[in-house]
Amino acid sequence: MWPLTVPPPLLLLLCSGLAGQTLFQSPEEGWQLYTSAQAPDGKCICTAVIPAQSTCSRDGRSRELRQLMEKVQNVSQSMEVLELRTYRDLQYVRGMETLMRSLDARLRAADGSLSAKSFQELKDRMTELLPLSSVLEQYKADTRTIVRLREEVRNLSGSLATIQEEMGAYGYEDLQQRVMALEARLHACAQKLGCGKLTGVSNPITVRAMGSRFGSWMTDTMAPSADSRVWYMDGYYKGRRVLEFRTLGDFIKGQNFIQHLLPQPWAGTGHVVYNGSLFYNKYQSNVVVKYHFRSRSVLVQRSLPGAGYNNTFPYSWGGFSDMDFMVDESGLWAVYTTNQNAGNIVVSRLDPHTLEVMRSWDTGYPKRSAGEAFMICGVLYVTNSHLAGAKVYFAYFTNTSSYEYTDVPFHNQYSHISMLDYNPRERALYTWNNGHQVLYNVTLFHVISTSGDP
Repeated sequence: MWPLTVPPPLLLLLCSGLAGQTLFQSPEEGWQLYTSAQAPDGKCICTAVIPAQSTCSRDGRSRELRQLMEKVQNVSQSMEVLELRTYRDLQYVRGMETLMRSLDARLRAADGSLSAKSFQELKDRMTELLPLSSVLEQYKADTRTIVRLREEVRNLSGSLATIQEEMGAYGYEDLQQRVMALEARLHACAQKLGCGKLTGVSNPITVRAMGSRFGSWMTDTMAPSADSRVWYMDGYYKGRRVLEFRTLGDFIKGQNFIQHLLPQPWAGTGHVVYNGSLFYNKYQSNVVVKYHFRSRSVLVQRSLPGAGYNNTFPYSWGGFSDMDFMVDESGLWAVYTTNQNAGNIVVSRLDPHTLEVMRSWDTGYPKRSAGEAFMICGVLYVTNSHLAGAKVYFAYFTNTSSYEYTDVPFHNQYSHISMLDYNPRERALYTWNNGHQVLYNVTLFHVISTSGDP
């Protein structure tokens, strides 16, 4: 899919305070979000198409522009198919080139006389070349298709230029009103963007290099936007010291922090801060502890029934990572496993007040084979390694109790991830990577229905 940007009704906006979204209109579905990413400085690019029911529906060119966009997408898809097929056929032709040279050399050396054995060998080799003719015919057909597509793109470009010139005839005040209306609708639509399917992970953003090889850092997923405190926990077992930095800037500079000393030591790096409290696994037990920062006290602690601990069922990197707590758009989760589940990952929804298990799912994925995992919109995403070359390999959907294998790569810059967690407030992945605190933005695919819009 090629992004396309022209003046209204397709308008490019620079916004701040919201994750970046590229919205494409679908006549059946309404708004359709394709990307969601946020720059390190907090700004984002929002590209939106006003639906047919909006103010631009009065514009006689809106339908034509929509049709042109669909044609551009079709051309893009055709080009992708051609590229894949051409690459495949090119590899085949290169292989055949070597065979043809060998055959030519043998024929020249034969000097008019061939033994029966040599003749049969040459005949067998010629049989291997038979598919080459069909490949070359496909090349000819693809060449004709490329010529047609080039002409189609030229026509589309001309049509878009004409529309752009006509739209440029609008007065400044008219355009300003259209921009204001679009901004209002975009803001209202962005408020609906709660969930989506993971389609991409950005390049890493290194925030700081601090501490040992293993640890965790996080912000409160439920805190208001003005609260940008950062919590830092170095090490993966027997630790009790939690540093609370006032802002992300203070964390980067290593200043303006207070210290919390937990009453019970932690195990692993799967901690999470949720609504003012830290949730962590008590060392050498399957107990979940809820520690409240403001009162500096444990509000509740409870055992997870049957959960393995003390490196019984850790992630592939070890580190007492038997129990991993997560927060997404729908609440608090625990990821662990039990003997009853034969070491496969169990996902449990927890009541954040009582820590009781509300519901559990057996994903069928062996936890010791997982590098790390995180939750987005009720979906558990699992990486296949904690080392370089890792990718998001597996997704389990709790709403349908189903799974699928995925292929979402991400750059493991420092080659050893010991903590990976999603923050729904910032729509970003927090990572502890070999003593580096790293952020990744994520791309989510959304479909937003606007049937109730005026």
